[in-house]
Formats: sequence, structure tokens, C-alpha cells
Amino acid sequence: MYIVGSYSAAVFFCIITMICWGSWGNTQKLAGKTWRYELFYWDYVIGILLLSLIFAFTLGSFGENGRPFLNDLAQAEGANIISAFIGGVVFNAANILLSTAIAIAGMSVAFPVGIGIALVLGVIINYAASQKGDPTWLFVGVGLITIAIIVNSIAYKRLATGTNQKVSTKGLVVSILAGVLMSFFYRFIASSMDLENFQDPAPGLMTPYTAVVVFSLGIFISNFIFNTILLRRPISGEPTSYKEYFKGSFSTHLVGVFGGIVWGVGNSLNLIAAGKAGAAVSYGLGQGATLVAALWGVFIWKEFKNAPQGVSKLISIMLLLFLAGIVSIIYAGL
Repeated sequence: MYIVGSYSAAVFFCIITMICWGSWGNTQKLAGKTWRYELFYWDYVIGILLLSLIFAFTLGSFGENGRPFLNDLAQAEGANIISAFIGGVVFNAANILLSTAIAIAGMSVAFPVGIGIALVLGVIINYAASQKGDPTWLFVGVGLITIAIIVNSIAYKRLATGTNQKVSTKGLVVSILAGVLMSFFYRFIASSMDLENFQDPAPGLMTPYTAVVVFSLGIFISNFIFNTILLRRPISGEPTSYKEYFKGSFSTHLVGVFGGIVWGVGNSLNLIAAGKAGAAVSYGLGQGATLVAALWGVFIWKEFKNAPQGVSKLISIMLLLFLAGIVSIIYAGL
């Protein structure tokens, strides 16, 4: 299987993760013009599972390093399979809430608040479990990103006040809940793998390729429960049904599947990079997706259009703080 050979390559993979995780929300925005996010989300989940299988049977099976996917799955201990599966369930609950927040408050609010909180808590959780990287620079980075989240929230409130819009308290609350849940999923996957030795993993533990497939199955299977509930009792909007899902056009379904593939590429590369960078650094960099999503929301979707004086300055400060935080996290792993 393919294994990252250097820290610089691991950082590069994490940057790709950042772009992928910060960009998949655009597919929801595109589909949302004619498509409920609960219906979009099914295609998104299918895309994640499809990508995990493609990687498992290609990068995860070719070459002399590590264990091929099917062999690795056969030898994995039940506890580790369950751990990766639970990670998928936890992620799915968090991501459904994040998708709801995007639909209510937009990308430039949902991502900085939700994923920003996930980054802060997730780095702490993953570093406590696997202390790899300089803690000073790591938590300086986390601190800078925390300040960026606060600045973004202030900008959002000023935007709503200046344009006579009602501040979406529901959007902020849902974003916070999504972030808290999102901070835990990565630990479940990481604990199912041998992060110290992808070359010759310990018996019973899994390679990242196998763990991602099990994780993706956890997302897919739990979606039958979580998304069915949301279809009937949505947090925002009117109830809908699976009948509407099958009325969707091929191109609409394709947008959702593509969104899942984009997120899945980022997830797989991030876990592959964790072997060299460590779980805390790898996760922290990946969740720098907040910066990417904020850029999309501000400059492409114009979510802060017609903002009152001073808001654009706050957005600039927020973006600079995020960037400084990400640089600090990268330096922590050197």
C-alpha cells in the first residue's frame, strides 16, 4: 500500500485535506438551489463510501508496504472495527448538523464556528491520546484559531444588525453542536490504526485504508436512521420523503456524490498523513478547512455582501488569525 515517506509530504496531504474539507460545502450550496439538503446528503454519503472503496482497492492494495486491504480487514480485531465504525456514526451525526447549519446560516458562519470548535477540541483530544508534535506551537495555533472563531461570530452579528436581518440563533447553536460532536470522530478512527508503524502494522490494528472503509460504512448505515428522522422532522424547513429523492435528476444526484468524493479524498489523505505528522497535527491542519470555507463564503457566495462598515475588516482579521494558527500547527510538527 502507499505510505507517506516524509513530514513535508504529510503536510502537503493535509493541505489537500484542508482544501477538500473546506470545499465540499459548495456542492451543497449548488444542489440547494433546487434540492433539500437532507436529500443531497444521501448522495454525499454514497460518494464518501465509493471513494473509500476506490482507495482501498488501489492505493491500499498495491505495493509491498503494509498489508493489502482485504488481508488487513480479515485480521482486524473486532474492537478496532467497532471503534472505526463508531467514528463514522459520530461523524455522521455531526456532519448532518453541520449541513443543517450551512442551510440556515451559510458557509462563512457554519464552518468557522462549527469546524473551528471541532479543531480546538479535536486537537486537544488527539494530542492527549498521542503526544506527537511540539505542544507549545500546537496550542498557540489552536489559541489563534479560537480567537478567529470569536471574531467571525462578532462579524456575523454586526452583519445581521447592519442589514436588519435577524441573527440566526438556531444556526449558531446547531453549528456549536456540530463542532462539539465533530471533535470526537477522528479519535475513534485513529485508535483503530497503528499510527506508529504503517509499514508493518501491529496485529489486530488496521491500516488507514481499511479504517476509512469501516468508518464510511458507519456513516452509510447510520444514515438510514439519522437522515430518515430528519426527512420526517427536519430542523429547518418542511418535512419531505424518499419519494422526492428518486425524483431528482441525474445531474443533481451527481453533484452530491461529487461532494462526498471531495470530502472522502481529504479524509483518506489526512489519515495517511497521520502516520508521519501525528494525529493532533494532521487533524488540526485538516480542520483548517474553516479558512477555505470562509473564503468561499465571503468571496464566491457573497454571504457578507452589503455588510456595514467595519465587518470586512473583522473578516480580514479572522482570516489572518486562521492562517497564523495553521502555520503554527505546521511548525509544531517539525
